[in-house]
Amino acid sequence: MARTSLDLDDLVEHWTLLKDEQGLVSGKRGATRLGFAVLLKFYTQYGRFPRGRVELPGEAVEFVARQVHVPASELDAYEWSGRTVEYHRAQIRGHLGFRECSVADADKLTAWLAEHVACKERRPEQVRVELLARCRTECIEPPTPGRCDRIVGAALRVAEETLTARISVRLTVGCIERIVALVAGADQEDDAEPGGAGAGEGEDGPPVLGKVKEAPGNVSLETMLTEIDKLLAVRAVGLPADLFADVAPKVVAGWRARAAVESPSHLRTHPLPLRVTLLAALLHEREREITDTLVELLISTVHRIGARAEKKVTEQLVNAFKKVSGKENILFKLAEASIGAPEGTVREVVYPAVSGGEQTLRELVHEFKTRGPVYRRTVQTTLKASYTNHYRRGLIKLLDVLEFRSSNHTHRPVIEALALVARYAAAGNTTYYPLGEKVPVHKASGRGLGRGRPPHRQARPAQGGAHGLRGRRLPGPARPAQVQGDLGRRRRQVAQPG
Repeated sequence: MARTSLDLDDLVEHWTLLKDEQGLVSGKRGATRLGFAVLLKFYTQYGRFPRGRVELPGEAVEFVARQVHVPASELDAYEWSGRTVEYHRAQIRGHLGFRECSVADADKLTAWLAEHVACKERRPEQVRVELLARCRTECIEPPTPGRCDRIVGAALRVAEETLTARISVRLTVGCIERIVALVAGADQEDDAEPGGAGAGEGEDGPPVLGKVKEAPGNVSLETMLTEIDKLLAVRAVGLPADLFADVAPKVVAGWRARAAVESPSHLRTHPLPLRVTLLAALLHEREREITDTLVELLISTVHRIGARAEKKVTEQLVNAFKKVSGKENILFKLAEASIGAPEGTVREVVYPAVSGGEQTLRELVHEFKTRGPVYRRTVQTTLKASYTNHYRRGLIKLLDVLEFRSSNHTHRPVIEALALVARYAAAGNTTYYPLGEKVPVHKASGRGLGRGRPPHRQARPAQGGAHGLRGRRLPGPARPAQVQGDLGRRRRQVAQPG
C-alpha cells in the first residue's frame, strides 16, 4: 500500500476511536493497547490487517497514541506475530462481524467472479479489485496475496470455459470443420520435404489464415482486390451474425488479439471449444475491419481517380496553353479585313490581317477551350477513361461484397444507381441498358447520374446477343441537343410572368 500523508480531516474520519471501540481498548496496557487500537482502525478502513509496521502511517499512529494515552514509540515493542496478535485479530473480527476466508468461501468467491465479473472483464488486476470489494461486502477477511491470485486465476479459467462452450454450441458442424481447417495441416507442412507443396509456408500457417491476418497495403486496385478476397474467405466460413451478441466487446477483442499472435501449432494445443472460439473471434473482428478497410479504399480510390484526372488534364493544358494578348485588336483587324474583302477566302483575307496568321488564331481558339466547362468536361472524360480501363473491375467486385444503404432521400439516386450497376455487372460487355430500364435522376441536375443515356439510346434485346443485352440504337425523331433546346425554351416560357 502506498504511503500518503494524511491531513486532519482524514485522521478524524478514519482514525478516531468510537465509544464502543474505546471499550475494547480499555482493558489493555502499553504497547498492547496501542497495537490493538491501530489494528482495529486499520481493519475498519481497509477490511484487512496491516502486514507490518511499514504499512501504518506515522501521522495515524501519533493520532491514535494520543487517544489511548500511550507514547507512539511504544508501538515498536508490539509483536506482529504470535499468540497475542492472533488473539487481537480474532477479537477485532468478532467485533466487526468479519470472518477468515475458508475453503468454502473461496469456492463461492470464485463462482461469483466467474459468473459476474470474469465473463466481462479479462484483466486479472481488475478482477482482483472486484474480489476485494466482494470480500468486504460479504464480511470476509481478504485472503493472502497468493491466494487472491489463485482465486482470480480460477475465476478467469472457469469463465473462459463457460463462454467458449456456449459459443461453440452455437456453431454448426460444418462451420466448426471449416474453422478447424484454418489451423489444420501444419504438422504435415513441417514434415514436408523442401520444395514440396507445404514448403515455404512455415509457422505462419495455412494460406487462408495468413491472408486473413495480413494488414492492407497501399491504396491501389490490387489492394482492393486482395481485401475483397479476404472478405470472401472470411464469409465462406459461415459464422452466424449473432455469434457474439451476448459477449462483452472487450472479451471478443481479447480473443481476437490472442488468436492473431498465436501460431497455428499453439492454437491446435487448445481444447476444441477454446480453439474454435479464438478463431471465430478473429474472423468476426477481421470481417468488420476488412469491411471498414474496403470503404476507406473505395473513398480513397475515387479521390485518387479524380485527382489524377485533374492533374493529367492540367499538365496537358499547361503544356499546350499560350495566352494570346490583344484580343480586341485582333477582333478589330479581323472585322476590318472581312468587311474590306467580303468575297475573298479566309486564308487570303483573314489570316494575313492578324500578326502570326493562322497560328495566332489557333492559339486563341485553344485558350477559349481550356476554360470553364471545357476543362471540366475534359477532366470528366479522363476520369471516365481511367475508371473504365483500370478501376472498373475492382469497383464492380466491390458491389458484390458490400451493401450500400441510405435513409436520406437526397442520396436515393446514388443508391439506385449502384443497384443498377450491380444488376448488370455480370452482363458482359454491355454498351446500353435494356429498353424500359430507369436511369436514376439526380435532383440537382435533372439528368441521369453519370450522364446516363437518354431514352432513345436505350437498347432492346437482340437475338443471338450475349445475355440478350447487345446494344442497338433505337430510332427517334429528335436528337439530344434538339430535345434539350425544346425543353429549355418551354421552361423559359413557363417562367415568364404573364
